[in-house]
Amino acid sequence: MLHLRLITPPDRTDAVVRLIEETVGTAHLAVVPGAARNPVGDLVMVDVAREAGDELISELCDLGIDADGSIAVEDIDLSLSKRAEKAEEDAPGEGADAVLWEQLSDATHEESTLSVTYLAFITLATMIAACGVVLDNAILIVGAMAVGPEFGPLAGISTALVRRRPRLALRSLIALLVGFAVAMAVTVLFSLLMDALGLFTEAQLEADRPNTAFVYAPDAFSFVVAVLAGIAGTLSLTSAKSGLLVGVAISVTTVPAAANAAVALSYGDTSQTAGSTNQLLLNLAGIVLAGTLTLLTQKWLWRHFRPRT
Repeated sequence: MLHLRLITPPDRTDAVVRLIEETVGTAHLAVVPGAARNPVGDLVMVDVAREAGDELISELCDLGIDADGSIAVEDIDLSLSKRAEKAEEDAPGEGADAVLWEQLSDATHEESTLSVTYLAFITLATMIAACGVVLDNAILIVGAMAVGPEFGPLAGISTALVRRRPRLALRSLIALLVGFAVAMAVTVLFSLLMDALGLFTEAQLEADRPNTAFVYAPDAFSFVVAVLAGIAGTLSLTSAKSGLLVGVAISVTTVPAAANAAVALSYGDTSQTAGSTNQLLLNLAGIVLAGTLTLLTQKWLWRHFRPRT
């Protein structure tokens, strides 16, 4: 279930209440006239089944509530109510299959913001991965994958393509490109420092690395895994199971490939630099492609196979 908290202009409160009452899958409607002060308006609260949420939110936006009032949406972790159970039973479709497009756009917009925190995480992840590739340590590679925040901008690009939001696409692309550029540049300097301290050596990079050699040797499986991870990541976002993103993050070699490219560049190894860069681009393309196709498929399935009341 979702909880909607609305601030409605007084002249549109009756229309909002009527819309909610006509929406199958709602419960616990409460109206407090004149309660809102900024902006001035009435407070309307209602619980709605997730599968009915996107349509209701869309119609509220059509009434201009998002422009002249406010629409706040929260997930309800626990609701002990027979009315809530009946609302979920009456709502057409399954909540796990429903996509809240406004929520998805808002989440990817936030995750694709080029902030100091984002740059810090992607840089730290790349530096950890650099240690992993030089030491041929799979544990460090997995740790770096889990720390990396790059799935946010990738999901943002997919969402923007499906929803035709060019500003979100540009924002996500900038975060992705600038993030990796900064992370790789800092990792080159980090590699040079570690070499000066005797902690990194070119011999380690050029030696056989059975655990991490895959990061600079892209093949068909690299793209296949990226596509599968992109599908899983997108499903975890749209079904509100964001905890699964950790599993997605450690499935693809974006950050390790960037790290290996940076270390190889610091030693002038153009072969590994090129191979790692190709691995990175292949994975990024696979995730975006899979994410976009997954969202389009979800949209089509929900439109054509959702049960009607």
